[in-house]
Amino acid sequence: MNEKAKKLNEKVTAALHSSRGQNVLLYLLFVAVAFVFWVFLSLDAEVQRDFDVPVEIQEVPDSVTMIGLAPASIGVSVKGKDSQLLRFFWGKMSPVKFKWEENIEGYSFVLGRPKLEAKLRDYFGNAVQVLSCRPDSLRLLFTTQSGVRVKLNVQADVHPNLQYIISGPVYADVDSVTLYSVEDLPHTLKFVSTEPIVKSDLRDTMRYEVRVKPIAGVRIIPDVVTVTVPVEPLISKKRKISIEVTNRPDDRNLITFPSKIEISYLVPMSAYNDDYPVKAYVDYRQARSSVKKLPVTLSALPSVYHNLSFAPDSVEYIIESVK
Repeated sequence: MNEKAKKLNEKVTAALHSSRGQNVLLYLLFVAVAFVFWVFLSLDAEVQRDFDVPVEIQEVPDSVTMIGLAPASIGVSVKGKDSQLLRFFWGKMSPVKFKWEENIEGYSFVLGRPKLEAKLRDYFGNAVQVLSCRPDSLRLLFTTQSGVRVKLNVQADVHPNLQYIISGPVYADVDSVTLYSVEDLPHTLKFVSTEPIVKSDLRDTMRYEVRVKPIAGVRIIPDVVTVTVPVEPLISKKRKISIEVTNRPDDRNLITFPSKIEISYLVPMSAYNDDYPVKAYVDYRQARSSVKKLPVTLSALPSVYHNLSFAPDSVEYIIESVK
C-alpha cells in the first residue's frame, strides 16, 4: 500500500513539474484571483435587501398585561452595500430592542413611524438606508387591572364512524379562561366559546388545538386550548335475562316458555365487562284464552347500549292457580 502511494506521489509531482502541469496551475491561480476580485466588487455594489428583524420590548412591569401583542418581527426593506449587510446574512439576527417606559402614552405602548425608522437605522447602521418597514408603527393597548375568570364552552359538532361512539363529553384542557381589558368588562359576559370544531367519521380519540373566539379589545389567556374528543369502538355483546310478570294477581301464577330471552347489543369497549340492569316483562292483563303468546317488553335501556335487539319478542305461557 505504501509503495502504491509513493508511486502515485511521484506521478503527481512529475505532472506538476511538467510544462502542461505548470500551465494548469497558472490557470487556476488566475481563476482564484478573478474570484477574489469578483467578491470584492460584489460586496461593494449597492443592493436592496429584505430582512425580518425580531422585536423585543424590554423592562415590561410584572403588573402589566398586554391586550395587543407585539409582532414577533418587523419586515424591513433596506438599501446598502453587501459589505455593510454581510453580518446580517449569517446566524440568527439579534432583536431590535425598545424600552417600555420610553414609549408609554396612557394605556398604550406607542412606536410612531419616525421613532421606529430611527431605531432601525441605528440597528442597521447609518450607512444603510431604511426604505420601508412593515408594520410602519405600533400601538399596543395594555392594562394593569386583574383579569376576570369566566367559563369556557367548547363548540363541537363531531360524529363517529358507524362502529364507534363518542364515549363521553367533549372537553378542553382548561374549563375557564381569564379576560383582560382596559375598560371594565360587561357583567353579562359570563362565558366565552371556542371556535367551532366540525369533524365526522372519527375512529379514535382525537385532540385538536382550537382558538378561543376573540373579543374586540379583550386579551384572553389562554387563547388556544386543547380539545379532546373521546371515541371508543362499539363491541357486540349478548346475554340472557329472565322474564318477569307484571300485574299478576296473588292467587294466580303465570309461567312463560321460554323463561328467558336473549338480548344483543353494541357497547363501548370500556363498558364491555359491566352488565347494566335490563329487565324483560310480560303483562298478566294481556293473557286471555284467545291469546296464545304474550309480547315481551324491556325496561328503560342504559345509555351505553346501542342497537339493542332481543329474541324471542313474544312467549307462550300457562296460568296456574296458587294454593
